[in-house]
Amino acid sequence: MQLPNKLYSYRNSTLALIPTVLTELSSGPKPVKDLFLLIRPHLTDATDFLSVMDCLYALRAVDINDEGEVYSCLQK
Repeated sequence: MQLPNKLYSYRNSTLALIPTVLTELSSGPKPVKDLFLLIRPHLTDATDFLSVMDCLYALRAVDINDEGEVYSCLQK
C-alpha cells in the first residue's frame, strides 16, 4: 500500500483510489472483475487494486457476498 509521503503524492497513493471504488459501489454490488475493469483507468498497476480493496476491507467499508460481488457496507 502506498501512503502519501515525500515519495508519493496523495494523487498517486492508495488513499486516492478509495473514493473512486466507493463511488462505483454506490449503485449496488458489482463482481470483482467488473469493479476492476471500471477503475482500471485510475490504476498504475494491478496491485493498486488489491491494495485499495485490502484497505477498504480492513476498514469494514466493503465486503463480498456468496455470489462473488463486492458491496459497500457504509450507511447512507
